[in-house]
Amino acid sequence: MSSPPLSSVHDGPTPLSGPALKLFELITSSWVAAAVSAAAELGVADAMSAAPTPVDQIAKLVGADPDALHRLLRACADLGLVEELPGRAYALTEVGRALRSDAPDSMRGYARWLGSPAERSTMAHLADAVRTGGPVFEAVHGAPVWDYMRDHPESASVFDQGMTDISSQITRSLVDEYDFGDSACLVDVGGGRGRLLSLLLTAHPHLTGVLYDRPEVVRDADPALSREGLAGRCRVVGGSFLDSVPEGGDTYLLASVVHNWNDADTVRVLTHCRNAVTDGGRVLLAEVLVPDGPAPERTAKFMDLSMLVHCDGKQRTRAEFAEVAERAGLRLNRVVPGTGVSVVELVRA
Repeated sequence: MSSPPLSSVHDGPTPLSGPALKLFELITSSWVAAAVSAAAELGVADAMSAAPTPVDQIAKLVGADPDALHRLLRACADLGLVEELPGRAYALTEVGRALRSDAPDSMRGYARWLGSPAERSTMAHLADAVRTGGPVFEAVHGAPVWDYMRDHPESASVFDQGMTDISSQITRSLVDEYDFGDSACLVDVGGGRGRLLSLLLTAHPHLTGVLYDRPEVVRDADPALSREGLAGRCRVVGGSFLDSVPEGGDTYLLASVVHNWNDADTVRVLTHCRNAVTDGGRVLLAEVLVPDGPAPERTAKFMDLSMLVHCDGKQRTRAEFAEVAERAGLRLNRVVPGTGVSVVELVRA
């Protein structure tokens, strides 16, 4: 649910050197994340453009103290999100535009989620999760993560938007790089608001689709799914994939879904998909894979720590995917590498 540490906040002179400097850079990366999240939460990018804007004007638009906002923005300038100009004015950079809500590659929702109290207070207990070997979210917040989301709709809304942002960026390679030519009906299991499904249906006009997720999630489905051209090709179904999935699809897609669940629950979900898919169909898992050996894969390994503290999930290796697939009556047919995620293709055993 969270991301790998960001780069150092310190680029200037320092009395530190060697290993101490390296550790300082790693330790203070949390300051970077906090600044980016604060900018996202305040909506400063939505109040700015590439043209210079006085900080007093930005502060008025976002409801912030001008002096404090100046201090935040000058730090963000060192991160390349904004450009600091004379007269306490700031202009949005190309990177900073991705913090706008209306950007096609927006990451504002994800930045807001990573800065939220629910996320930060949970990750603060990573050491406890490592000691016990299980999630700490319930101990910190009084309820398991999915129950907490159900009972805290404001946090759930930030979480859902954040997951929509990161999933649509990480899984973008699916649209261009995976061949859906043999598919007819694509069931997006745990598909959130349907941003990815809308992209896939647009890119592959022969496909029909089913968006399937919790009722409170799909009721705010991506407006693109109801526009002319897609409305007649897609239906939206609410439910829990722990209980069942819609039947009759020839391709079942779970994009950044099963990493949220332990092996037993993953087998349960995959079994539902195995029983629902038509003969000759396939189940696709779009995930960031952990290497089988010691090769570096920073995104997967730090996402794996996030799964550990939050929900007893995990990022898996190819061998681990093959194991849970076999337990669900499926067989790992192949792994298709992508620029964002790999597609683990499963077929009936």
